[in-house]
Amino acid sequence: MSQFSLTTATNLFKTKFGKLSDNTYNSANVLLGRAKKTFDFTGKQKFVPVPLSFSGGVGSGTLPTSNVNSVDDALITAKKVYATTEIDREAIYAAQNDEGAFVRMTKFAVQRAVESYMRNMSRILWGDGTGLLGVIDAGGVVDNGGGNYTLTITAASWKEANFEEKDYVNIETGNTDLFEIEEVDPDNTAITVQRITGSQVPVATDEIFMQGSEDNDPQGLKGVLEATSGSLYTIPVQRRWRSTLVNAAAAGLTTDAMNETMLEVQRKCGKVPNLIVTSFTQYRKLLNILEDQKQYVIEPRSPELKGKVSFRGVEFMSSAGPVGVFADRFCPDDQMAFLNDNYISMEHRPGFGWFDDDGTVFLRKSDSDAYEARYGGYLEIYIPPTFHGLLDNLAV
Repeated sequence: MSQFSLTTATNLFKTKFGKLSDNTYNSANVLLGRAKKTFDFTGKQKFVPVPLSFSGGVGSGTLPTSNVNSVDDALITAKKVYATTEIDREAIYAAQNDEGAFVRMTKFAVQRAVESYMRNMSRILWGDGTGLLGVIDAGGVVDNGGGNYTLTITAASWKEANFEEKDYVNIETGNTDLFEIEEVDPDNTAITVQRITGSQVPVATDEIFMQGSEDNDPQGLKGVLEATSGSLYTIPVQRRWRSTLVNAAAAGLTTDAMNETMLEVQRKCGKVPNLIVTSFTQYRKLLNILEDQKQYVIEPRSPELKGKVSFRGVEFMSSAGPVGVFADRFCPDDQMAFLNDNYISMEHRPGFGWFDDDGTVFLRKSDSDAYEARYGGYLEIYIPPTFHGLLDNLAV
């Protein structure tokens, strides 16, 4: 004897689908949003005159001998930065209405491409222009077979935000073979990768780069804030062309160290940082230090609920007034950056955005039944070092 049930008549029942779930990852880009952006960078390169001293024609008692001030030119060269997405033609038509898919495939793909581009730009903004994601530790290669490897990254170069599942990376300097990141294991500072093209075998001390990015990234905060020698934008690093660098010597975060960094920047250049960005680790420590300076908002919701108390934000008092403090997942755990976003400029060439020069965003691929869309452009990030400071080597 049989009866109608979900099991016996399963083909008569529909499946109910909910809305597309929210992102399960942090895509906030506070610093990237606050940085100035221009879109008029034309010509081969851009020179920015930088005064590095007062003029020397001063004195008392007799008429002084004149002397000019020191001026150098910062040289800005555009770098190519892209995001791409491909969509199968059949998938586009299969997702044309709500009955066929959760989302319109074209809209979903372009949104994710821009989001990924912004994530990569945040990585670049905290980088040093080399595209380096991390370095494989000694004894840090496990061969899982079939071109699959588990790689332990050195503690000194590990930054969880640099590694994301589905990213393609190059392993070893100058190598173009592609590996796909399959798993990120922050507890063990390790990643699992699958070789997609080529025959490269990872070994200890190999460097890992975002695909195609080795020495091709725009300049970033790490390259500027940590520079103590060499040159920045072709100007030699010197007293008036370097950031304030305060070494905490593995000590815990203190307001005195923060004041020191803030005031040193002001002493050197006369400008006060208007933004403090740090890691989530140091942000947590700061919340404990500044407990009595937290701001709270009480928001009545209903007659039954008298008030809603919630944490709102933290400000650090500088000589020029309160300065907002933000956490950024790309900031190293042991650092706190004191920045002036009036002196962080993303210099774009015209035409930045979706590549629609042919009248459409989606271009038909010649070798498959699919379309490709490209987003990005050509830019350099200009960060005059003197207006910024770094509190480094904090206890974690």
